Amino acid sequence: MARDPETIEREIEQARSALVATLDQLGTKANPQKLADAAKDGVRAKLDDPKIKYPLIGFGALVVVLLVRKLFR
Repeated sequence: MARDPETIEREIEQARSALVATLDQLGTKANPQKLADAAKDGVRAKLDDPKIKYPLIGFGALVVVLLVRKLFR
């Protein structure tokens, strides 16, 4: 059974519109600035966790003490 050319054209146009919408969504999701902002927010959230924050502060203080000790020996 042959389909009507107008029906085929309508289906092609609908598929094209759906493809454009999908590409727009992908472009928005893959925006480098948004990805960088999301990564930065994730790191900040991790560093705000006391289980991570305080050991890092302690490690930093230890490094400073060892550097000062090495400089004045």
